[in-house]
Amino acid sequence: MDFLNMLHLPISTGILYAIPFLIALMIIVFIHELGHFMVARWCGVSVEAFSIGFGKEIAGWVDRHGTRWKLSWIPLGGYVKFKGDANAASMPEAGAVAQAKGDPGNFHGKPIWQRAAVVAAGPIANFILAIAIFSAAFMLVGSPVTEPRVDEVLPGSAAEQAGIQKGDLVISIQGSEIRNFSDLQQAVITRAGEELAMVIERNGQRIDLVIVPQLKEEPDGFGGKMRIGLLGVRHNPEGGIRYERMGLMSAVEAGTERTWFIVETTFRYLGKLVTGRESADQLGGPIAMAKAAGDAASVGIYQFISVIAFLSVSIGLINLFPIPMLDGGHLVYYAIEAVRGKPLGENAQEWGFRIGFSLVIMLMVVGTWNDLVRVATVWFGG
Repeated sequence: MDFLNMLHLPISTGILYAIPFLIALMIIVFIHELGHFMVARWCGVSVEAFSIGFGKEIAGWVDRHGTRWKLSWIPLGGYVKFKGDANAASMPEAGAVAQAKGDPGNFHGKPIWQRAAVVAAGPIANFILAIAIFSAAFMLVGSPVTEPRVDEVLPGSAAEQAGIQKGDLVISIQGSEIRNFSDLQQAVITRAGEELAMVIERNGQRIDLVIVPQLKEEPDGFGGKMRIGLLGVRHNPEGGIRYERMGLMSAVEAGTERTWFIVETTFRYLGKLVTGRESADQLGGPIAMAKAAGDAASVGIYQFISVIAFLSVSIGLINLFPIPMLDGGHLVYYAIEAVRGKPLGENAQEWGFRIGFSLVIMLMVVGTWNDLVRVATVWFGG
């Protein structure tokens, strides 16, 4: 059944994209903040607020520990506010470090390892959510299995240049076993222009080859382009794709591998972005994420929760970037404190948060600008 039809939404493109996106984002944010919250409680930190969204409160309640749980008007994130925090970014209040020494519930008076554990728990919770979703999918639906055998070699392709022939069975790439055709695609998608060692089987004999995936631009479905590496081979399974369900341990292993693949792909893109081999026009903002969630929801619940898993990994990873205001920035501060034997001064931390805030806003502006360019391309052509 169409997941969007289950929601009984008004027929409006904006709403059809916005509602699934907000549902996905709220789930991801809740799990992220729950990670911070649970570890903070285990460490004896007093939690003053747990908010889904920013701005004015819509609804809320206070639990028996004194934590205010609330839903706020701006649903693009959330936060957990600890005792001693000056704001939602967990910047310490003026004099909080000195005051915290005699207050066991004050977050800023806890040992470095406990503060680091609390901060890291949010992104880790996002990764655990993704692994859980992928693992459940492998157990309940199964993993697509298509033998990595070449049924067609496209003329002028990287495969033809490397000497691959129809009927070849791909065994490994760069030492990694290729178990099905999707493994083959994932092994090359981010490696355009790189020399890859490949082992194939032909007529019962194994042959070593070197192949260089070609860079190709493909439509991203939203007026933009995505640049990927392609071999130029096709597979046409006679019986279609079959799905093999996995046991618990195998599913968790496969779910972990899928999560790591997203992380690895992201780092490869960022590495190429820094070295000038990629451009920032592939960065997406909230509109692109909303479209991804809306498109997935229109196909079915399975595709929708898969997008939740993908976004959860992405958000967890972004939060680990060493930017003040993000979780990774806090971890950098704690590392500096561990080396110096004392925390950075309040003025240095304040300037760090200001710089971090500026960087986050800049990334959001770039992503949103790319979204708007794609929207304009779809609406007006060009």
